[in-house]
Amino acid sequence: MTKILAIETSCDETAASIIQDGRQVLSNVVATQIEVHAKYGGVFPEVASRMHVETIVPVVNEAIEKAEAGWRDLDAIAVTYGPGLPGSLLVGVNMAKGLALGRGLPLVGINHLEGHIYSHWLRVPGDGMAPDDLQFPLLILIVSGGHTELILMRDHLTYEKLGATADDASGEAFDKVARLLQLGYPGGPQIEKLATEGNPHAFRFAKPKIDGEFAFSFSGIKTAVLRTVQTYGPVGVDGSIAASVPIKDLAASFQHGVVDQLVDKTLAAAARYGATAILLSGGVSANKMLRYVMKSKSPVPVYWPPLWLCTDNAAMIGAAAHFRFLAGQRAGWDLDIDPNLKLVE
Repeated sequence: MTKILAIETSCDETAASIIQDGRQVLSNVVATQIEVHAKYGGVFPEVASRMHVETIVPVVNEAIEKAEAGWRDLDAIAVTYGPGLPGSLLVGVNMAKGLALGRGLPLVGINHLEGHIYSHWLRVPGDGMAPDDLQFPLLILIVSGGHTELILMRDHLTYEKLGATADDASGEAFDKVARLLQLGYPGGPQIEKLATEGNPHAFRFAKPKIDGEFAFSFSGIKTAVLRTVQTYGPVGVDGSIAASVPIKDLAASFQHGVVDQLVDKTLAAAARYGATAILLSGGVSANKMLRYVMKSKSPVPVYWPPLWLCTDNAAMIGAAAHFRFLAGQRAGWDLDIDPNLKLVE
C-alpha cells in the first residue's frame, strides 16, 4: 500500500492531493485563480506564480489534514516539473523538494501530460470513468489549453506520439475565439454554453490541409471566425465587435469544426492501431459535444474523467506517481523544471 503526496502548480491552479495505491483519492485540494486572471482574458504568468507562493503551504496542509494522514504515513512526494509556466512550476518543485528533504521521503517528478492520462486510473464516481480492467493498447486524446496530442499507450508508462497540433492547441483556440466574441475567460465553457443555442451549420469552416495523418491545426478556423466577424463590421481597438454578429451561431459552428477534426483524427488512429478504448484527457475533454460525438461514432469504448479531473489537479499527478514509484523511479535533489517537457520526444 502506497500513499503519495502530490503537488501540481504548472499553470494557475495550486493543488495538492494524497493518493493511495494510485487509485484512491484520500484528499484533493485545489486553489483556483480563474477570477483573478479573467480580467486579463487569460493567465498572467507573474500573477500566477505570486499566488502559488501565497497558497501552496495552506493547500498542502489542508490536503494532509483532509486525508487524516501524518508525514510518517507517506511513502513519497510527487510533483509536476513540466510542461507549464516557469514561475508556477518553480513554486511546486521547490516546495516538493523541501518537503522531501526535510521529511526524508523519496521525490518523484511527473510530466503534467502523464498526469492527465493517469486520471483514468483513479477510482472516483463519474458516468464516463474507465473500468478497472482497461486493456492495452489504449489511445489517448489529450486536449487542453496548451496541448492537443494523440498518444498510443501500449503499456504502463509506455507511450508513442501519433500526432499533435502544428499551431494552436484546441483549448487555446477556444480561449482566443471566446475573447474575440467578447465572451470572457475561460473560453471553452463560455463557447459551449452559447453553442447550445446556435446553429452548428450556420457557417462552414474548411478543414485544415496539413502534413501528417494524425496532425491537428486550429489556427485556420480561429482566423476564419475573425474574418467572419469582420464581415459584420470592423473590430474596435478595444476588441469590441458589431452588435449584429450572430455570436451563438458562430460559437456553435466553431465548436462543430473543432470537434469534427478531433473526432475524425482520433477514430482514424484508433482503427489504425487497434486501440481497445479511447481515453479523453485534459480540460477540453469536459466539452459535452466532444464526448457525445466521439462516443456515438466510435466502435470502441470512449471514457472521460469527471470535470474536476479534466482540469488541472494534483490527484492525477499522484496517480501517475504511483506507477513511477513502483517502477523504482526517483528524482534527485537536482530536479529542475522543464517548461517545454515532452511526454514523447
